[in-house]
Amino acid sequence: MTLTIIPSDQACGAEVLGVDLTAPLSSEIIAEIRAAWLKYHVLAFPNQMMNDDDLERFTLYFGPFGDDPFISPIPGRDHIIAVRRAADETAPIFAETWHTDWSFQENPPAGTCLFGITIPDQGCDTLFVNQHKSLQHMPAELRARLDGRMAVHSAKNAYAPSGFYGDNDVGRSMDIRPSDEANEERLHPIIRPHPETGELGLFGCVGYIVGIDDMEEAAASELLFELYRCQTRPEFQYRHKWQANTLLMWDNRSLLHMATGGYAGQDRLLHRTTIGAYTPST
Repeated sequence: MTLTIIPSDQACGAEVLGVDLTAPLSSEIIAEIRAAWLKYHVLAFPNQMMNDDDLERFTLYFGPFGDDPFISPIPGRDHIIAVRRAADETAPIFAETWHTDWSFQENPPAGTCLFGITIPDQGCDTLFVNQHKSLQHMPAELRARLDGRMAVHSAKNAYAPSGFYGDNDVGRSMDIRPSDEANEERLHPIIRPHPETGELGLFGCVGYIVGIDDMEEAAASELLFELYRCQTRPEFQYRHKWQANTLLMWDNRSLLHMATGGYAGQDRLLHRTTIGAYTPST
């Protein structure tokens, strides 16, 4: 088996051909995929007729399962959630803001796998933005203000009972379970080395970042807005256009991502797993 890796002409992303993800993979192929993942940050595997067993097996090649709070797994599975939107749904698009998955956890996940099952014939792209490039091109004055700073991460704006997906969020087909646990807070460096490559990058985004440690709220909000503008510049982005039977895997330690709409009146269904935090043993 020989992999063909086709880089995008954008700030990150590549397509991987020549591999069948419905069959077990050799350690050599897994190592090649990991190397490409770390280099390009988001990989697309088209034309994969995968089932849920295949998705779980592929996920475990790259780490343990991560914990997915506040969203119930699909029946019969502990580690697969359905990213679902019904054709007649009128609630706001799920995850249509920049974020990195579960950055509010003590040990945030390394990556995410998302498999396209029912894909509309228009819209529904997923956007990514490279946080290594964002840091590399950051103005020196802004970087000096961020160096050594710890961001306060929390899920409260999203998944607390009073949050965006809380008790007042109705008419949604996804099985979201808001909880007071979303009010918990964790500190993570704003600028940090990638756990595997050591490359410096920005981590997290306003939304799950609710403040900056040891900084007044007004000053922190102003600094976070400046950071956000630097993080999300179009020239650092990659746009993934979905097709059915495509597996997408991305590195939450290197990227922000967001969903897009544009498919009103059509169903959309993807199955998602989370790759848990990297440790040297994995």
